[in-house]
Amino acid sequence: MTFSILARDAETGMLGGAAATGSLCVGGWVLRGRVEAGLSASQGTAPSTLWGEATLDEMQSGASAAQAVSRVTTPDTGRAHRQLAALDTHGGTAAFTGDASVPACASRSAERVIVTGNMLTSESVLDATLEAYVSATGSMAERLLQALQAGEAAGSDSRGLMSAALLCLGPDMPPLSLRIDYSETPLRDLTALYARATARPYADWSQLVPTRQAPFRAPSEQDLQRLGAATPTTD
Repeated sequence: MTFSILARDAETGMLGGAAATGSLCVGGWVLRGRVEAGLSASQGTAPSTLWGEATLDEMQSGASAAQAVSRVTTPDTGRAHRQLAALDTHGGTAAFTGDASVPACASRSAERVIVTGNMLTSESVLDATLEAYVSATGSMAERLLQALQAGEAAGSDSRGLMSAALLCLGPDMPPLSLRIDYSETPLRDLTALYARATARPYADWSQLVPTRQAPFRAPSEQDLQRLGAATPTTD
């Protein structure tokens, strides 16, 4: 039904996740993240958004990814129909795949990155996604997009794709959370949306909003004059 990837950049500390599925709204269902906790991807036949949030709570309280996954999945009597991946702030990874998950279903991991999927054409989708991320160059977001594209080319969700999402977090940046909730070409549309989100004027405006390292940041009069009427707002 879904394949996802979670990763941490060792140099910048940035956390990034991406996911694609043959159903609607993969970003809202699957990806969760907090700078101070890490990332989670909760998916499957009956995905639990509660799992995703609980995993972040555990890691924020000091649990490793492996400890968090075990604590969240063990008490759930419906866990056979669910899948979970986690990445902690140190780059540790862990995954759980329920016994009733639709094949092909599994996970793959390397240093500071984990890929998880179910209802795939084959496990080669996971291998291709992981290998593409590890060998890719560019920003975290660009590497994640390349990874999803490689997974699609290797066979993808057995139903094809309908939605895709990207989430990047860091202490010195505003969150980058992009979602294509329904499309016949979600990865192409997600890549196009990323290009817009990192181009002017939106990219200029995004550098003026608060971050964890600059929680009180606000635009100066000069900033406002420079951006002018092109400045996006959330009013």
